[in-house]
Amino acid sequence: MLMKLDRRRFRALRVFLDPGRLRVLTRRSEIGLSLAGAVVGIASGLAVTGMSFVSNELHQMIFGIADSERLSSSDIDDKLLLLTAPVIGGALLGLLLFVLSKRRKKPMVDPIEANALHGGRLSLTDSIIVAVQNLISNGFGASVGLEAGYTQLAAGIASKFGLKLQLRRSDLRILVGCGAAGAIAAAFNAPLTGAFYAFELIIGTYTIVSLTPVVTSAIVSTLVARLLAEGDFTIDIGSFGSVVPADYVPALLLGVFCAGVGILIMQGVAFIEEVARKSSIAPAFRPALGGIIVGLLAMISPQVLSAGHGALHLNLSRDVAIPALIGLFLLKSLASAISIGSGFRGGLFFASLFMGALLGKLFAYCGPYFAATTLTPAIYAVVGMSSLAVAVIGGPLTMTFLALEITGDFPITALVLAAVITSSLVVRSTFGYSFATWRFHLRGESIRSAHDVGWIRNLTVDKLMRSDVKTAKSGISLEEFKKAFPIGSTQRVILVEESEKYAGLVLVPEIYANPTDAQDEGKALADFVRYRNDFLQPQMNARQAAAIFDKSESEALAVVNNLIERKVVGQLSESHTLRRYSEELDRRRREVSGEI
Repeated sequence: MLMKLDRRRFRALRVFLDPGRLRVLTRRSEIGLSLAGAVVGIASGLAVTGMSFVSNELHQMIFGIADSERLSSSDIDDKLLLLTAPVIGGALLGLLLFVLSKRRKKPMVDPIEANALHGGRLSLTDSIIVAVQNLISNGFGASVGLEAGYTQLAAGIASKFGLKLQLRRSDLRILVGCGAAGAIAAAFNAPLTGAFYAFELIIGTYTIVSLTPVVTSAIVSTLVARLLAEGDFTIDIGSFGSVVPADYVPALLLGVFCAGVGILIMQGVAFIEEVARKSSIAPAFRPALGGIIVGLLAMISPQVLSAGHGALHLNLSRDVAIPALIGLFLLKSLASAISIGSGFRGGLFFASLFMGALLGKLFAYCGPYFAATTLTPAIYAVVGMSSLAVAVIGGPLTMTFLALEITGDFPITALVLAAVITSSLVVRSTFGYSFATWRFHLRGESIRSAHDVGWIRNLTVDKLMRSDVKTAKSGISLEEFKKAFPIGSTQRVILVEESEKYAGLVLVPEIYANPTDAQDEGKALADFVRYRNDFLQPQMNARQAAAIFDKSESEALAVVNNLIERKVVGQLSESHTLRRYSEELDRRRREVSGEI
């Protein structure tokens, strides 16, 4: 009897986990998509916990620190170890880069680019490789955080899961956002921060449809991380008086100051990367050389190592002299720029939080006005932390909720909100990019956010054109042309040379509208040829095609295979292009509004 009951339960479980049934449930129901978000949340929590555990074990094994210590707040007396560890890590990473350069030719795609251009499609293999590179970089002391690896791995798992379920493009993008939300939520024990990180940076917009699965993933991932590992990223701001309107003035000034510093940091990283590219040093050797500089900086202060979790709490919990704050900020910013610019894998998420906290305390100490206020330097450290992070990473609400969840104080959150909005506005008005989108810009990509523009690139001339076109040789006479194409047979005929090369386009009604009196007996077919140098190519998207239609003032154009052979492969009309473009625009609008 028990065996029969167990078989029934097993059969019911198999039916429930059947991929076909899961696919139908997820595609037809918001509840199904939310359940998929919960599964992604579990995977994200496990991924973050696993990567964090490996990183801590590497720190203990390489630098000999205690289990309860953080690398950046540890007292390491062995200067040779501080110098050699980043160099060894750079050499290992360089070896991995050399192997990958021989085996993998396509560039790796991150979650923002995947959602913006590829409809949420991410390679899980590439994501695992990025996570391993991030662990090597962070584990051996390079001045980078693990957040980039967290989000990459969690988003890669989510994308793979969504592809297995054969989700629609919009649903797959949401699921990738669920992975990123779960990663950040688990990393900081902050589900609201993780959810709005996904909305602002990974999905690019907020909708009612995406709310439930993203928040579900963030909450589930946080719970999984709490169950598996101890640790809580909180900041004690101490006791202070109430926040008054006058306190907003220095907060706004701090936001402007952090925006300028954030722009300098991003341009500094780009400058170092450009110098590395223009040098004769092979990419495989660059991380090791960068490791030498990071090691030398670590010999001055070990607080520049790794992401800086321990150093952040260390500097918040004690009074630090102004010269020490300035020196540590310069060391950390240089170490982070050198680490990323030389090829170490990681991001500036936590580094920007740490450096922003230093700027906040420095701002509080240096301003004579602030000494008379009730707000403590620790509060300005939180404001600076959020302001610099939003300048570099983006996401004003993300950083505001992070301040709320790590301090638990609502009045301070309002102060942070004012500062981060100011910082974000200044950066967008003067610079226009976050760190991730700035790197896309340097690579030649035009994307400014994760907002889905990939569908425009997928809506190509090749998919829109007609291949059944009327063609004729350019050398035939006008009479032969009229015999081959009587009036009413077609609107347009494409002329080609003997070598099948495109020669122009002829409007048939125009020929028959021409009077055949004595004055026009000398006219030839060449007199009616138009758009000799105006044509389309299959790889062009609808927007590019519309621009060429507008420039040439043509209702239809020929499509040629390339600029050299110019062999005719089809024809496309302006009306069909604009209609399909408008349909896709309306579809995206309905997806954003939650109608579909």
